Amino acid sequence: MLLQILNGDATRTVFDKSGIPGEALVWREMLSEGLTPPGCDISLFFERRAAYLHEKYGINAQTYQADIAGARKTIQHAPRYEEIVLWFEFDLFCQVNLIFLITYLLKLNTPMPRVSVVQPGNHPEVPDFKGLGMLKPEHLPALFEKRSYLEAADWQLASAAWEAYTGRDPLALEALTHRAAPNLPFLGGAIQAHLQRLPSLETGLNSIEHFFLEKITIGPLSERALYSQFWNEMKIYGFGDFQLDVTLQRMARAGVLQRDNEMIRLTDLGREVLRGEQAFLAYAPADNSWIGGIPLDGTPWRWSNKESRVVKV
Repeated sequence: MLLQILNGDATRTVFDKSGIPGEALVWREMLSEGLTPPGCDISLFFERRAAYLHEKYGINAQTYQADIAGARKTIQHAPRYEEIVLWFEFDLFCQVNLIFLITYLLKLNTPMPRVSVVQPGNHPEVPDFKGLGMLKPEHLPALFEKRSYLEAADWQLASAAWEAYTGRDPLALEALTHRAAPNLPFLGGAIQAHLQRLPSLETGLNSIEHFFLEKITIGPLSERALYSQFWNEMKIYGFGDFQLDVTLQRMARAGVLQRDNEMIRLTDLGREVLRGEQAFLAYAPADNSWIGGIPLDGTPWRWSNKESRVVKV
């Protein structure tokens, strides 16, 4: 029996019709959003994360814990499977979940079956490929046949990247962006996108906030149109409505944009922030916001757009 760990319910819908053998498990966490507590055992990790998600976003902690418990129960029985196949994509959302799962399997510290990955960056029959959920069931068997098996360098890099992702020093993570592993080709780009979620040195806006403001400088856009442009041009993030809503709400509270009859409009303050005449962070408190292990409230770390690297102020 194979264990097929899928990156979301959209993939599950396609997978179930593909005829590929094995037991399917959907991994529903969004570890790219919010606090990922460092240096604790797996049970405490999810307890702390559940408490954070409830406090910050109102996500029901019991429902969250129940879903995670079911997934963990299956994963902890990894040795009984002939093979574990990880179906994830090229974007930040998927890559963070992928390195967590690889690290989780490693820390089970038990004889492990072979572990393989399916992580397409594109598809010849889907020109605007954004994810596995866009494919047809008949597309999946060929991807499955071409899956690649994790090697020692992959396990090592995934573990190092997860440890750095949950840590408070973004330089440790940045140091991994150019480290190669044969079967993690998208990790470096995803890490780079993650680091660009730090406030920029120039304006205090992160890459997503800057994208939103730039898009509405020409004129108001509906929320759906704004999100569609993000999904088309910033595919590296892989974020859904929930994560984009969180960003848009923070920006509205800061006063750099406003919602008006379902349209998103740029304010005078937003124009001043884009020009570097006002500091976004003076109007946008972090409010217990985290990216991985970095608390954004008072962080000295910035992303320099000019130098394309992390700097400390």
